[in-house]
Amino acid sequence: DPARDAQPYLDYAKEKEARITGVIETHAHADFVSSHLELHHAPGATIYVSKALGARYQHQGFNEGQHIEFGKIRLTAIDTPGHSPDGICVLVEHDDKKTALFTGDTLFIGDCGRPDLREEAGNEQTSKELLAAQLFYVLQHKLKVLPDDVVVYPAHGAGSLCGKSLSDAKSSTIGEEKATNWSLQPMQEHEFVSKLLSEQPFVPQYFPFDVALNIKGAPAMQVGLNNIHIKVIANNTDVARAQEDTWIVDTRNSDLFKKGHLEHSINIMNGTKFDTWLGSIIRPEEAFYLGVASEHEVCDLLKRCAAIGYEAQVKEVLVLAYANVQTEKIDLDYFKGNKNAFTIIDVRNAGEVTEKPVFPGSLAIPLPELRNRLDEIPVGKPLLVHCASGFRSAAGSSLLQSAFQEKVTVFDLGEAVKEFIK
Repeated sequence: DPARDAQPYLDYAKEKEARITGVIETHAHADFVSSHLELHHAPGATIYVSKALGARYQHQGFNEGQHIEFGKIRLTAIDTPGHSPDGICVLVEHDDKKTALFTGDTLFIGDCGRPDLREEAGNEQTSKELLAAQLFYVLQHKLKVLPDDVVVYPAHGAGSLCGKSLSDAKSSTIGEEKATNWSLQPMQEHEFVSKLLSEQPFVPQYFPFDVALNIKGAPAMQVGLNNIHIKVIANNTDVARAQEDTWIVDTRNSDLFKKGHLEHSINIMNGTKFDTWLGSIIRPEEAFYLGVASEHEVCDLLKRCAAIGYEAQVKEVLVLAYANVQTEKIDLDYFKGNKNAFTIIDVRNAGEVTEKPVFPGSLAIPLPELRNRLDEIPVGKPLLVHCASGFRSAAGSSLLQSAFQEKVTVFDLGEAVKEFIK
């Protein structure tokens, strides 16, 4: 399951005087774009995937009971539908002893994969109920029965939206997961399905796009990045370069953004979740400008765009040395005494709002839904946007400021929300 940037794998192979001969995809990933096709074209690696994937590139089927052998190592495919119809796990044997299991998105540390990411295909075989039932069988009858000392290596850790409550540990064992992972505990199928389908996190709109791109195979990352131009915005004349109907994704710190930004900007700050929120707010195949604080950040941020297959949507990188729009700062003391003078918009996820309400009577619209629900927002009073820490409210408030412009004043509560969370 290689990441979009193939260079670290190529560098590592060169360092070890080795050649990459094979790439295994445990399934068509939804949350990132894989470099399997680039690794096939560059060092000539064979791509091994489940026949159920329907891959549109040259590959070799790798399904239940099939092996890849080299030296004393044997890799055996186990069909594990559940997270996706095409899921496989890969069992590692050394000297005929089962030693490790690459579980993809089937089994995580502390959780299992979510089964609701393939319904966009419109195929009954991808219904979340059917996949959840298949996952129950896989976990109970294929993975749980492996030796306790088999090391578990999942494709993701904490922060991935491919599961609900993933650990940040890099590995575990079958025995540890049998003792602590809820999804491996004794239960009936209907209990498992009900619990698994409840309170799953939102599905970013780029997920179906990435699945389709991974089935097709993405082009080499650097080819796309080399075609993106960088422009310094230094004055009003330069500002006119940005097309008014194209979003500017401003990646700077929210304080800098509020002091000055360009019209039609969304403040998605550069951070660990940048690519997730980029793909949750900007639609697949929708063009945008990438606004940065300095040229030193360009390479990293473009790779973050490419990680979800969005590099082709970047019209241009804008280095924001000048900006002509300000965001009004909230008078916190006034707000504390006059909350009813504002329409308060909570952009946290629905589960967060239910679990920990902050302002009674606020309008709850999760950030990924905000662009599509603007008509639900009254503009008779100033708008105040909040989340749990300030990252999402920076994006939400900037989006609303761009959408409503002079119709209403928009404030971002930012990190000050922590004063109100009990």
